[in-house]
Amino acid sequence: VQLQASGGGLVQPGGSLRLSCAASGSIFSINAWGWYRQPPGKQRELVASITTGGSTNYADSVKGRFTISRDNAKNTVYLQMNSLKPEDTAVYYCHMNLRQTIISTFRDYWGKGTQVTVSS
Repeated sequence: VQLQASGGGLVQPGGSLRLSCAASGSIFSINAWGWYRQPPGKQRELVASITTGGSTNYADSVKGRFTISRDNAKNTVYLQMNSLKPEDTAVYYCHMNLRQTIISTFRDYWGKGTQVTVSS
């Protein structure tokens, strides 16, 4: 299984970006999706997550500005980021907890990361 993230880039403060992360390979079911980020010199932190049932969780710093969603048929998770701030600058990583067959255990998979830079 591979997770491929895209959509990062350079944006001015107040701007928007939409990140996408598609999973490829043998996938039976996905239990949870998420986005994490690692600012320069800091530890990786949870940005947003969403479960199979649609329950979402957001870091306090992004509530009201970011929206996580997923497309089950495409094995893809999205992160719509609005009203971006310089402190949102980080490498963003997608995460999925999934199993490859009906008898497999759920495992965590990570994308390689995409850079988001918010600067004027």
